[in-house]
Amino acid sequence: MSVAATASQTRCLRNRSLYLIAFAGGMTTLAIELSASRLLGNVFGNSNLVWANVIGLMLLYLTVGYFLGGRLADRFPREDVLLRLILWAAFLSGLIPLVARPVISRAAQAVFGAEAALALGSLIVILILFSVPVTLLGTVSPFVIRLAVTDVAASGRAAGQVYAISTLGSLLGTFLPVLVTIPRMGTTRTFLLFSGLLFAIAFAMLARVNWRLALPYLLMPLAIVLFFLTTMAGPLRPPAAGASLKYEGESAYNYIQVQEDADGYRYLYLNEGQGVHSQWHEREKFYGGTWDYFLAAPYFNEAPFQADQVASVLLIGLAAGTIARQYTAVYGDIPIDGIELDPDIVAVGAQLFDMNAEAMPNLRAQIGDGRYLLNQSDSLYSVIGIDAYRPPYIPWHLTTVEFFQELRDRLDQQGVVAINVGRTDTDRRLVDALANTMLAVFPSVHAIDVPRSFNTILVATKEPTAGANLRANLNFRSDAVNPVLYDMVASAAGNLVPLGESDLVFTDDRAPVESLVDSIVLDFLLAGRAEEFRLHDE
Repeated sequence: MSVAATASQTRCLRNRSLYLIAFAGGMTTLAIELSASRLLGNVFGNSNLVWANVIGLMLLYLTVGYFLGGRLADRFPREDVLLRLILWAAFLSGLIPLVARPVISRAAQAVFGAEAALALGSLIVILILFSVPVTLLGTVSPFVIRLAVTDVAASGRAAGQVYAISTLGSLLGTFLPVLVTIPRMGTTRTFLLFSGLLFAIAFAMLARVNWRLALPYLLMPLAIVLFFLTTMAGPLRPPAAGASLKYEGESAYNYIQVQEDADGYRYLYLNEGQGVHSQWHEREKFYGGTWDYFLAAPYFNEAPFQADQVASVLLIGLAAGTIARQYTAVYGDIPIDGIELDPDIVAVGAQLFDMNAEAMPNLRAQIGDGRYLLNQSDSLYSVIGIDAYRPPYIPWHLTTVEFFQELRDRLDQQGVVAINVGRTDTDRRLVDALANTMLAVFPSVHAIDVPRSFNTILVATKEPTAGANLRANLNFRSDAVNPVLYDMVASAAGNLVPLGESDLVFTDDRAPVESLVDSIVLDFLLAGRAEEFRLHDE
């Protein structure tokens, strides 16, 4: 073989290795970014504000990395320099969730306790943890391009190939964490998987270049193992005092935790754990909280309204089935369709909250987006309950005029829609905006402030109704009426409040829900009353 042919073959093999590095670097960068949002979402939620911080800072770190990578590549155009940068990037990427875990655990307590300064400080600390590894990952593409270019005339083609291959890696790094690794392995192990793959590739290539130079880097995986064993003991969020942990896990959408107190009450917590999303007790079905008030919604219809007029129910935001269980207990085995986005929550509900065919054969749980599945149905319902609102997790597409029109089309003649809306005791802008939006579709909307909570139940009726109908219906009580139902209708009548004014109407084109919620939360915290702040689903 000629010298020219040998040199050409060597360059080909070298370029293949460089392209593999570009692919792995792009994959790991996007995997870290997606996993970062989940790491933060476990505590701080997945609002646009959190996403903006994650994406914005990642872009900043990558910008610095691109600049440094180009400078370093020109000064040290050697493969071993690039590989050592990548080894450090992989090592520090693997450390992120392990170092962040104690910070996140403390942040979860801070968010739950409404310690705003500590929660914000924790968010900043965690975001800073990404600065060095992501910056180092940013050096990969310009460095690879510098090494891959051996002929200036072909530099454009080489740069295009590197960016194309890196982007293909980024595509894989986008979908794998969300669809496969986080649901099956969790966030921490997703970090470790992708950083480990990057480390293994870079280490093998460095060992081929200079095995003596590569050998000390074997200490890095050992350090990761030691950190993992040290920091991963125990749950991310310890149970409340006197409670035991019945379940902890991560799904594609949520960090899920179930706790049981000393009296046998079970509570479903998601993400930061600030709100209770479902409650269960072996004997008790009613808890005097927000869910119970959904039972009174049909009684806004003109008297005499009877319980047997409720023929079917649709619940959007089923969670672990508390409302479904209560409706079954009060209204009998009527058909109930429940929609829940997260299949793991449905599985937990079946296992720990009696949300299964044996305990509730009348419940049909459906997994998917509430609006999408609503539009796939041709059924009519007496009651549609929406318990998917809780700042900062309000799905904007479930707040619009168009959505409420779709709900109205799925109601029978005396049908009602009941939604659970968060507020503070001094700021009702979200309640008023949603009520104003609903009034663009329904002839009547009523507001019930749930006692001892920061929740309001808005009830919209297909026919014109009056709040006085609640008390009027109480006069038609018969022995067949469930006493719990009678008490809830009476309590709802006693907690009716007038609607406030709002100039907002949410539409599919413009629904500034998150900016409104951010303003409400910020105003409340700045008022110095953070310790009171709760927006429960109870």
